Amino acid sequence: MSNKITSLKLYHQGKVRDTYIVDDSHFLMITSDRISAFDVIMNELIPGKGEILSSISNFWFNKTSPIIKNHLTEIDPESVVSSEEKRFVSGRSVVVKRLKPIPMEAIVRGYIIGSGWKDYQSTGSVCEIPLPSGLKLAQKLDQPIFTPSTKADVGDHDENISFEIMVNKIGKELSNQIKDVSLELYATALKYAESKNIIIADTKFEFGLDEESNLVLMDEILTPDSSRFWDKSNYSVGNSPDSFDKQYLRDWLEGSLWDKTPPPPTLPDDVIQQTIKKYQHVRELLLAKYDN
Repeated sequence: MSNKITSLKLYHQGKVRDTYIVDDSHFLMITSDRISAFDVIMNELIPGKGEILSSISNFWFNKTSPIIKNHLTEIDPESVVSSEEKRFVSGRSVVVKRLKPIPMEAIVRGYIIGSGWKDYQSTGSVCEIPLPSGLKLAQKLDQPIFTPSTKADVGDHDENISFEIMVNKIGKELSNQIKDVSLELYATALKYAESKNIIIADTKFEFGLDEESNLVLMDEILTPDSSRFWDKSNYSVGNSPDSFDKQYLRDWLEGSLWDKTPPPPTLPDDVIQQTIKKYQHVRELLLAKYDN
Protein backbone atom coordinates (compact mmCIF):
# COMPACT_ATOMS: atom_id res chain seq x y z
CA MET A 1 0.00 0.00 0.00
CA SER A 2 2.83 2.41 0.83
CA ASN A 3 3.97 2.64 -2.81
CA LYS A 4 0.80 4.65 -3.50
CA ILE A 5 2.34 7.76 -1.85
CA THR A 6 3.50 10.30 -4.44
CA SER A 7 2.98 13.60 -2.59
CA LEU A 8 6.12 13.02 -0.49
CA LYS A 9 9.62 11.98 -1.53
CA LEU A 10 10.58 8.42 -0.64
CA TYR A 11 13.62 8.46 1.65
CA HIS A 12 14.11 4.75 2.33
CA GLN A 13 12.33 1.47 1.67
CA GLY A 14 13.16 -1.17 4.26
CA LYS A 15 12.11 -4.77 4.56
CA VAL A 16 8.78 -3.76 6.08
CA ARG A 17 8.70 0.03 6.55
CA ASP A 18 8.76 2.83 3.98
CA THR A 19 10.01 6.24 5.07
CA TYR A 20 9.08 9.51 3.37
CA ILE A 21 10.42 13.02 3.92
CA VAL A 22 7.88 15.39 5.51
CA ASP A 23 10.34 18.23 6.22
CA ASP A 24 13.85 18.74 7.55
CA SER A 25 12.85 17.45 11.00
CA HIS A 26 10.23 14.76 10.32
CA PHE A 27 9.59 11.56 8.42
CA LEU A 28 6.38 9.76 7.57
CA MET A 29 6.92 6.08 8.39
CA ILE A 30 4.47 3.59 6.88
CA THR A 31 4.35 -0.03 8.00
CA SER A 32 3.55 -2.22 5.01
CA ASP A 33 2.04 -5.72 4.89
CA ARG A 34 5.37 -7.12 3.67
CA ILE A 35 7.06 -9.81 5.74
CA SER A 36 10.68 -10.90 5.76
CA ALA A 37 12.38 -14.00 7.08
CA PHE A 38 16.10 -14.77 7.19
CA ASP A 39 16.55 -11.20 5.90
CA VAL A 40 14.66 -11.94 2.67
CA ILE A 41 11.36 -10.24 1.80
CA MET A 42 8.63 -12.70 0.86
CA ASN A 43 6.71 -12.11 -2.38
CA GLU A 44 3.31 -12.39 -0.74
CA LEU A 45 1.75 -9.83 1.61
CA ILE A 46 0.28 -10.60 5.03
CA PRO A 47 -3.05 -8.68 4.91
CA GLY A 48 -3.51 -6.28 7.84
CA LYS A 49 -0.03 -6.89 9.22
CA GLY A 50 1.02 -3.25 8.92
CA GLU A 51 -1.87 -2.01 11.04
CA ILE A 52 -1.24 -4.69 13.66
CA LEU A 53 2.47 -3.86 13.96
CA SER A 54 1.73 -0.13 14.14
CA SER A 55 -0.80 -0.48 16.94
CA ILE A 56 1.49 -2.77 18.97
CA SER A 57 4.52 -0.51 18.49
CA ASN A 58 2.58 2.62 19.42
CA PHE A 59 1.28 0.93 22.55
CA TRP A 60 4.80 -0.02 23.67
CA PHE A 61 6.29 3.35 22.73
CA ASN A 62 3.74 5.06 24.97
CA LYS A 63 4.15 2.57 27.78
CA THR A 64 7.95 2.84 27.82
CA SER A 65 8.19 6.62 27.34
CA PRO A 66 9.11 7.16 31.03
CA ILE A 67 12.25 5.05 30.40
CA ILE A 68 13.51 6.72 27.22
CA LYS A 69 12.39 9.25 24.62
CA ASN A 70 11.06 7.79 21.38
CA HIS A 71 10.65 9.02 17.83
CA LEU A 72 6.86 9.54 17.92
CA THR A 73 5.30 12.96 17.37
CA GLU A 74 1.72 14.14 17.75
CA ILE A 75 1.47 15.02 14.06
CA ASP A 76 -1.42 13.24 12.33
CA PRO A 77 -0.06 11.16 9.41
CA GLU A 78 -3.14 11.97 7.36
CA SER A 79 -2.29 15.67 7.59
CA VAL A 80 0.97 15.34 5.66
CA VAL A 81 -0.30 13.54 2.55
CA SER A 82 -2.83 14.39 -0.12
CA SER A 83 -6.51 13.71 0.46
CA GLU A 84 -6.40 10.85 -2.04
CA GLU A 85 -3.55 9.20 -0.08
CA LYS A 86 -5.07 9.31 3.41
CA ARG A 87 -6.48 5.82 3.07
CA PHE A 88 -3.00 4.45 2.43
CA VAL A 89 -1.60 5.81 5.70
CA SER A 90 -4.59 5.42 8.02
CA GLY A 91 -3.88 3.02 10.89
CA ARG A 92 -0.44 2.01 9.70
CA SER A 93 1.62 5.21 9.81
CA VAL A 94 3.29 7.65 12.17
CA VAL A 95 5.06 10.95 11.70
CA VAL A 96 8.36 10.61 13.52
CA LYS A 97 11.34 12.75 14.45
CA ARG A 98 14.21 12.70 12.02
CA LEU A 99 17.15 11.09 13.82
CA LYS A 100 20.68 9.92 13.12
CA PRO A 101 20.31 6.10 13.23
CA ILE A 102 22.81 4.03 15.18
CA PRO A 103 23.84 1.29 12.70
CA MET A 104 23.23 -1.74 14.88
CA GLU A 105 20.45 -3.64 16.58
CA ALA A 106 20.22 -3.96 20.35
CA ILE A 107 19.12 -7.52 21.10
CA VAL A 108 18.10 -8.73 24.53
CA ARG A 109 17.70 -12.45 25.21
CA GLY A 110 15.91 -13.69 28.29
CA TYR A 111 15.59 -17.29 27.11
CA ILE A 112 17.90 -19.43 25.00
CA ILE A 113 16.44 -20.17 21.59
CA GLY A 114 17.08 -19.61 17.88
CA SER A 115 20.57 -18.55 16.83
CA GLY A 116 21.49 -18.18 20.51
CA TRP A 117 20.72 -21.85 21.10
CA LYS A 118 22.81 -22.88 18.08
CA ASP A 119 25.68 -20.70 19.29
CA TYR A 120 25.45 -22.17 22.80
CA GLN A 121 25.42 -25.75 21.53
CA SER A 122 28.65 -25.23 19.62
CA THR A 123 30.53 -22.86 21.94
CA GLY A 124 28.86 -22.83 25.35
CA SER A 125 28.40 -19.09 24.84
CA VAL A 126 26.08 -16.65 23.09
CA CYS A 127 27.84 -13.84 21.25
CA GLU A 128 30.95 -14.58 23.32
CA ILE A 129 29.03 -14.36 26.61
CA PRO A 130 29.76 -17.59 28.54
CA LEU A 131 26.66 -19.34 29.90
CA PRO A 132 26.29 -22.15 32.47
CA SER A 133 26.64 -25.69 31.14
CA GLY A 134 23.62 -27.93 30.85
CA LEU A 135 21.09 -25.39 29.65
CA LYS A 136 18.15 -26.80 27.72
CA LEU A 137 16.26 -25.46 24.71
CA ALA A 138 14.02 -22.50 25.59
CA GLN A 139 15.32 -22.33 29.17
CA LYS A 140 15.11 -19.01 30.98
CA LEU A 141 18.48 -17.43 31.65
CA ASP A 142 19.43 -16.39 35.18
CA GLN A 143 19.73 -12.84 33.87
CA PRO A 144 18.83 -11.45 30.44
CA ILE A 145 21.85 -10.87 28.20
CA PHE A 146 22.56 -8.08 25.74
CA THR A 147 23.82 -9.30 22.36
CA PRO A 148 24.11 -6.62 19.67
CA SER A 149 24.15 -7.21 15.94
CA THR A 150 24.98 -5.23 12.86
CA LYS A 151 22.14 -3.53 11.00
CA ALA A 152 22.30 -4.89 7.47
CA ASP A 153 20.99 -3.26 4.32
CA VAL A 154 18.03 -4.85 2.55
CA GLY A 155 19.22 -8.08 0.97
CA ASP A 156 22.11 -8.57 3.38
CA HIS A 157 22.21 -10.55 6.62
CA ASP A 158 22.50 -9.07 10.10
CA GLU A 159 25.55 -10.35 11.96
CA ASN A 160 25.79 -11.00 15.69
CA ILE A 161 28.74 -9.19 17.26
CA SER A 162 30.31 -9.01 20.70
CA PHE A 163 29.80 -6.05 23.01
CA GLU A 164 33.50 -5.25 22.61
CA ILE A 165 33.07 -4.87 18.85
CA MET A 166 30.09 -2.58 19.47
CA VAL A 167 32.25 -0.44 21.77
CA ASN A 168 34.92 -0.23 19.08
CA LYS A 169 32.32 0.90 16.53
CA ILE A 170 30.34 3.52 18.46
CA GLY A 171 32.22 4.13 21.73
CA LYS A 172 32.01 2.87 25.30
CA GLU A 173 29.66 5.49 26.74
CA LEU A 174 27.00 5.16 24.04
CA SER A 175 27.32 1.35 24.01
CA ASN A 176 26.76 1.15 27.77
CA GLN A 177 23.81 3.53 27.56
CA ILE A 178 22.16 1.40 24.85
CA LYS A 179 22.85 -1.79 26.79
CA ASP A 180 21.42 -0.45 30.05
CA VAL A 181 18.26 1.02 28.54
CA SER A 182 17.66 -2.10 26.39
CA LEU A 183 17.78 -4.34 29.46
CA GLU A 184 15.42 -1.98 31.32
CA LEU A 185 12.98 -1.90 28.41
CA TYR A 186 13.00 -5.70 28.21
CA ALA A 187 12.42 -6.11 31.95
CA THR A 188 9.48 -3.70 31.86
CA ALA A 189 7.93 -5.39 28.82
CA LEU A 190 8.49 -8.90 30.18
CA LYS A 191 6.63 -8.11 33.41
CA TYR A 192 3.66 -6.64 31.58
CA ALA A 193 3.50 -9.40 28.96
CA GLU A 194 3.56 -12.14 31.59
CA SER A 195 0.44 -10.58 33.11
CA LYS A 196 -1.16 -11.22 29.70
CA ASN A 197 0.00 -14.86 29.60
CA ILE A 198 2.84 -14.08 27.17
CA ILE A 199 6.55 -14.74 27.54
CA ILE A 200 8.87 -12.43 25.62
CA ALA A 201 11.80 -14.73 24.92
CA ASP A 202 13.90 -12.13 23.16
CA THR A 203 13.54 -8.86 21.31
CA LYS A 204 15.48 -6.21 19.45
CA PHE A 205 15.54 -2.44 19.70
CA GLU A 206 16.86 0.27 17.42
CA PHE A 207 18.06 3.69 18.47
CA GLY A 208 19.04 7.03 16.99
CA LEU A 209 20.46 10.33 18.15
CA ASP A 210 18.60 13.63 18.03
CA GLU A 211 20.12 17.04 17.29
CA GLU A 212 21.36 17.30 20.89
CA SER A 213 22.91 13.79 20.68
CA ASN A 214 20.28 12.37 23.05
CA LEU A 215 19.55 8.67 22.68
CA VAL A 216 16.08 8.07 21.20
CA LEU A 217 14.17 4.80 20.68
CA MET A 218 13.04 4.38 17.06
CA ASP A 219 11.73 2.10 14.29
CA GLU A 220 9.51 -0.53 15.95
CA ILE A 221 9.37 -1.98 19.44
CA LEU A 222 8.24 -5.32 20.85
CA THR A 223 6.23 -6.52 17.85
CA PRO A 224 5.83 -10.07 16.47
CA ASP A 225 8.36 -9.04 13.80
CA SER A 226 11.04 -8.01 16.29
CA SER A 227 10.37 -10.37 19.19
CA ARG A 228 9.63 -13.95 20.14
CA PHE A 229 6.28 -14.15 21.94
CA TRP A 230 5.47 -17.48 23.59
CA ASP A 231 2.27 -18.85 25.07
CA LYS A 232 2.99 -18.90 28.80
CA SER A 233 0.27 -21.46 29.52
CA ASN A 234 2.00 -24.34 27.69
CA TYR A 235 5.64 -23.29 27.98
CA SER A 236 8.02 -26.04 29.06
CA VAL A 237 11.81 -26.20 29.14
CA GLY A 238 13.36 -28.46 26.51
CA ASN A 239 10.63 -27.93 23.91
CA SER A 240 10.19 -25.33 21.20
CA PRO A 241 7.26 -23.28 22.56
CA ASP A 242 4.10 -22.27 20.74
CA SER A 243 4.69 -18.75 19.48
CA PHE A 244 2.68 -15.68 18.46
CA ASP A 245 5.18 -14.30 15.97
CA LYS A 246 6.79 -15.06 12.63
CA GLN A 247 8.55 -18.16 13.96
CA TYR A 248 5.67 -20.10 12.39
CA LEU A 249 6.74 -18.73 9.00
CA ARG A 250 10.42 -19.42 9.71
CA ASP A 251 9.60 -23.02 10.62
CA TRP A 252 7.64 -23.50 7.40
CA LEU A 253 10.50 -22.05 5.37
CA GLU A 254 13.02 -24.30 7.14
CA GLY A 255 10.91 -27.28 6.14
CA SER A 256 10.64 -26.14 2.53
CA LEU A 257 14.37 -26.82 1.90
CA TRP A 258 14.79 -23.22 0.74
CA ASP A 259 18.44 -22.10 0.85
CA LYS A 260 17.53 -18.72 2.46
CA THR A 261 18.67 -16.68 -0.52
CA PRO A 262 16.43 -14.80 -2.99
CA PRO A 263 14.08 -15.62 -4.52
CA PRO A 264 11.94 -16.95 -1.67
CA PRO A 265 9.45 -19.78 -2.16
CA THR A 266 5.79 -19.05 -2.78
CA LEU A 267 3.84 -18.94 0.48
CA PRO A 268 0.70 -21.12 0.49
CA ASP A 269 -2.52 -19.41 1.49
CA ASP A 270 -2.80 -21.44 4.71
CA VAL A 271 0.66 -20.25 5.83
CA ILE A 272 -0.38 -16.64 5.18
CA GLN A 273 -3.62 -17.10 7.11
CA GLN A 274 -1.95 -18.82 10.07
CA THR A 275 0.69 -16.10 10.24
CA ILE A 276 -1.84 -13.29 10.39
CA LYS A 277 -3.89 -15.15 13.00
CA LYS A 278 -0.85 -15.31 15.28
CA TYR A 279 -0.20 -11.59 14.86
CA GLN A 280 -3.86 -10.78 15.55
CA HIS A 281 -3.90 -12.98 18.64
CA VAL A 282 -0.85 -11.41 20.27
CA ARG A 283 -2.27 -7.92 19.66
CA GLU A 284 -5.52 -8.94 21.32
CA LEU A 285 -3.67 -10.31 24.33
CA LEU A 286 -1.30 -7.38 24.75
CA LEU A 287 -3.71 -4.51 24.18
CA ALA A 288 -6.86 -5.85 25.88
CA LYS A 289 -7.81 -3.76 28.92
CA TYR A 290 -4.29 -2.58 29.51
CA ASP A 291 -3.26 -0.12 32.20
CA ASN A 292 -1.04 2.81 31.31
